[in-house]
Order: sequence, then C-alpha cells, then structure tokens
Amino acid sequence: MSVSIPVIVQKDPWLNPFKDVIMHRRKLVLDKEKLLCNNRKLQDFATGHLYFGLHKEKNGWVFREWAPNANEIYLVGDFSSWKVEKKFALNKLQFGNWEIKLPANSISHGQHYKLFIKWTNGEAYRLPAWGTRMVQDKKTLVFDAEIWYPDLPYKWRSKIFEPSFKIPIIYEAHVGMSTSEEKVGTYIEFRDNVLPKIKKLGYNTIQLMAVQEHPYYGSFGYHVSNFFAVSSRFGTPDDLKSLVDAAHGMGIAIIMDIVHSHAVKNELEGLGLFDGTPYQYFHMNQRRNHVAWDSLCFDYAKPEVLHFLLSNCQYWLDEYKFDGFRFDGVTSMLYLDHGLSKNFTSYEMYFDSNEDEDAIIYLTLANKLIHEAHPKAITIAEEMSGMPGIAAPYENGGYGFDYRLAMGIPDYWIKIIKELPDEKWNVNKLYNELISHRADEKTISYTESHDQALVGDKTIFFRLTDKEMYYSMNKESVSLVIDRGIALHKMIRLITLTTSGGGYLNFMGNEFGHPEWIDFPREGNNWSYKYARRQWNLAEDEKLKYHWLMDFDVAMLGTIKNSNCFDELFPSLLHSNDNDQILAYRRKNWFFVFNFNPTRSFADYKIPFDSGKYKIMLSTDDNEFGGQNRIDKTLVYYTTSEGQLTTLKINYISLYLPARTAIVLKKQVIPSVYEK
Repeated sequence: MSVSIPVIVQKDPWLNPFKDVIMHRRKLVLDKEKLLCNNRKLQDFATGHLYFGLHKEKNGWVFREWAPNANEIYLVGDFSSWKVEKKFALNKLQFGNWEIKLPANSISHGQHYKLFIKWTNGEAYRLPAWGTRMVQDKKTLVFDAEIWYPDLPYKWRSKIFEPSFKIPIIYEAHVGMSTSEEKVGTYIEFRDNVLPKIKKLGYNTIQLMAVQEHPYYGSFGYHVSNFFAVSSRFGTPDDLKSLVDAAHGMGIAIIMDIVHSHAVKNELEGLGLFDGTPYQYFHMNQRRNHVAWDSLCFDYAKPEVLHFLLSNCQYWLDEYKFDGFRFDGVTSMLYLDHGLSKNFTSYEMYFDSNEDEDAIIYLTLANKLIHEAHPKAITIAEEMSGMPGIAAPYENGGYGFDYRLAMGIPDYWIKIIKELPDEKWNVNKLYNELISHRADEKTISYTESHDQALVGDKTIFFRLTDKEMYYSMNKESVSLVIDRGIALHKMIRLITLTTSGGGYLNFMGNEFGHPEWIDFPREGNNWSYKYARRQWNLAEDEKLKYHWLMDFDVAMLGTIKNSNCFDELFPSLLHSNDNDQILAYRRKNWFFVFNFNPTRSFADYKIPFDSGKYKIMLSTDDNEFGGQNRIDKTLVYYTTSEGQLTTLKINYISLYLPARTAIVLKKQVIPSVYEK
C-alpha cells in the first residue's frame, strides 16, 4: 500500500473510499498553518494574550484591543469616575487594532474598568475581549473588568509537573458545588477540603469545569462570556493557581474543561456585538445562532478568530499550568448542522460535505499547538458521532486528540437499567458496547458524568434505588432494592473501568452514589443551593451505606490503576454466556469475572484461563463493600486441563460465582516447579 495513504486508512479499509477527503483535510491544515505562522512555530503565533489586553510594562501600562468596526474606544473606570475622558482614548492602529499607553500612576491593581466603544450609528460599554479578570457586583449583577496586577505575583511551588501515570483516572469536578454548604464553593476551599479527598480516593487527574467566566451560574460554565478570565465566583486568579499548584504537589494532573464550540449571546458581558457588528467573531448568516444551545457560533475561517482561540489554549497552559483540556462540544463543531440531524450509521455520513472544514482545521491546529508547547499535555474530545480520526495522531491522518470520550457507554447503561429487567441483561451485547471503539483511538470510559446527574435525569445509583435511597441507606436497614443497587453500582463501575480503551472518568460524588440530582439556583427552585452541592458527610458516616460504595471505589482504583492492564488497548474475551449471564475477560495477567445473574449462584463454574496459578485481588462481595462475604479471597487457584491431544487441551479454573458479584484475579509468578 502506498506510503502516501494515511495510516488511519491503511488500518481501516472501510475508509479507503474517503482517502482523498482525508488527505485533502490534512492539506487544508498544512496550508492554514503556513498562512498563519509564516514558517514560525504555532506556539509563536498563539501569543495574542501577550499583546492584547492590559499589560504592565517597565514604565507604565499598555492596553490593546481588536475592534475593526469601532470609530472610537475609551477606557472608563474607577480611575475616570466612570466618565469618558480623552486622555483614556485608544489610538487606532493597523488591521483593526487599538492601543493606549498610560503612565504607571494612572491606574492601579484592583480598580474596575470597561471599554466604551463607538461605531457608526451606535455605542456601548463592553468588557475587554482579552480581559483576564472579571468581577460581578452582588447587588446589580453587572460585570466589570478588574485590573489584576498584585504587588507580589503568585510564586509557584511546583515548577515543573509531568504526569507519571499510565492512564488518566479522571475526577470531573465543579468548584462551586464542591462544598457541602448551601453556597458557592471557592478555589481555596476546594484546595483545602476536596483535593485531599480526591488524592485519598486514588484519582490521578482532575477535570475542572466552569473555569472560564460565565454570566449564568446554572449554565455549568458552558455559556462562556470571557474566555481568558478565571470565573470570579470561586475566587481570584491566584487562588486558582494555588489549587493547581497543590494538585501538582500531590502528583495529580489538572485538565480544564475548555469551551471553544460556542459563546454566550450576552452583549454587555460577551463578544456578541463587541464592535457593533454581529460577525466580528461569529458567522453573520443563519450559522451565527446555535439552534440547540441558544448561543453564538465562532467563524473558524477567520485568522483573527483562530488567533484568539489558539492563544486561549496556550494562555491556560502557560499562565495556570493546566495539564491539558477536555474540549466541549466537538461534535457540534465538526458538522454544519451540529450533528443534530443524523444518527451516523455509515461512513458516508462523515464525508458528505456536511462537515465544517474550518472547524476541523482549528481543532487539528489546537491539538498540534498544545502538544508542540507541552508534549505531556492531555487532550480529550467530547465527540459522539464517531468521526474517524478524531483521536488519531495528525501524522496518521487524524485530528490529534489523545482521547475521545466514550459517550455511548453511559447512554447504554441508562438504557438497560431503564428498559430491561436484570435477568434480560445480555452480557455479550454489554461487553461489545463497552469495548466498542476504533482500534487506532484511545477512549475515556465512564458510567456517568455531570450530564447524567442534572435535573431531568438521574444518576445510576438513583435509578437503581429511587425512593428507597431516602429510607434505607442506614446500615441497620434491610432493603433488597438497596442491596441490588449497591451490588450493581460496584459491578457497573468495575466493568466500565476494566474494559476501558485508555482512561476512566467519574463525576464528583458519584463514586459513593450521591443522592438526587444537580439543580443550580434558579427562579423555579427559589434560588436554592440545596441541590448544587456535594454531601461528603454521607460517605464519611460509618453508619451509612454510602461508605461502602466509596470504599469500593478506593479499592477498585488502587487495584487496577497502576497495573499493566492497560498495556493492551482491548481486553481479550475468555467466556460469555448469556443464559448464565457470566462474563470473563483478561488484560495482560489480570482476569475479570462477572456474574450479572440476579438470582443464580454457580459453584465450580469453569472458565478458560491461561495455565498457571491465580489469586483473587478484589471481590465486590466483601463485607467492607456491603457484600455478603461469600467469596474466600485466601484461596489459591491452579488451572486444570481437559482433552487428550495437546491441540485440544483447555486450561480452566473452577470458581464459585455468587449472584450479582464480580472478582478480579491476578496470575501469579511461580518461581520454580517445586514451590515451597
């Protein structure tokens, strides 16, 4: 096969009819990179944050902004008594850029300001597009920009941090709702109170949500107004730096949930009509408005927009030392119809001219930039269409993400829990769903994220137990519903982790079956924070059954995350019996056996294993995890064989498999024939 054919096509013959499109997209990326960079590196191009916005210089201040439709721009703020004054007028430069240089004593740290922009037939106050600090007045709810140049800049303790783990075990977290109190939590509270919990649980990566400033708290941080500004609801820029610093000191990586798929419509806070035009950053036709999200869609064809977004990636990596990004809404970016009108059942649907090639170019360049600037950084695509190449290297014909979120897995869990009685769970279908990903991609598997915990939906534990959760979670209570829920909650998490194609994710609190849903303060709930918090006390109370689920999560991660399981991208199926509902598979020298049968336990159940000696390393049925302790973990298992001819010999071990249980076995090294 010709070497010019992309590797992803060589590995997947079904892509052969579309190789020309794949090669064309790669050429578009190369052409755009040459146009933007002019023989420089991408990281040299993506430095807009060092030029635009407010900067303190040796002999004063400089502020720059891009507003091509503006006729006049003024800085107004505390320093001008919020009046428009000529001495704070910006000068127009080339290419729609504006600039003002000010003496050192004209403005100072902590003062508030805005831009007053005039254009033909209009004028308005605006927040700076490249502003790094916004604050909201608690009474009026109006946002201002704040000058953030403290006398003592933050001093990093962890100078260089490089993740040392084999695979990312991700704790998805939201700072504001991470406190048990009915309020908005802070970066400092998260650092002091939640980071130690995450470390104890055994997660090695935090995916931090809602970092970029957003006007509406209930948007979960996905309607961004100020892309370079740390959300001030949770504290100051230095507070966030101290959180990242502390995590690195614990050996935990922090990736940021970055939103470049759309922007909030707000004009006073956001970019909607920044210089009086609707098309400065966004499309000017029907593509401007996102039909499903009530937001604005970036025009990725514009070099200035690419400069803005690529600089944004580099800014968060350099200024806050984030270890990578989970890119939100990638599916929406990839398709002109945002992927809303198709079910993506054939390859033709990825190459039918419905793709936004400008967005594809941006995403590929973003990945190239991130890995060029920080080779150890992690990038994850929230992508559900299955676009081939999204998590394949650019050199192989892909778009360069390290991982794709396995978004079909939580949907499948919800489907079978809602629609099928336990005895109808098909372990073959389940296994195939869990391992379903492209051979050239790594994926992040998860049972549920924040999406499944929002009002209108239910967490897995809430689905399994429903109202019984309110009455029977005391350890003295007897409830078959709760027993079932606890057993399946552990099994569902264990099988999702151990079949994963490269990583695992859990949303904050779901590891212990956090009750109820997430509902941010809004008029409909009388602006209550009751459901926008995490009740850590439930898992820490030894009298409650939540403790069992948390303890199992700790044991599960401790057993698996540092093993050699994930040296292989796919597990190997050993046994699958839909009638018995028994499933067994292996990864390297680790073996996993599940009995999903709700009523039947099996004695001396034969499962094909490699010849050797085995010990049980983890059992979901242990008393300490709310089980019935029916499995003796002290036993050592040796394989026996059946069959006369060598070629027909089958090695197997016989196991006791109680109903609704799972065990993890590890092959032991036998030092000699005659073991002492």
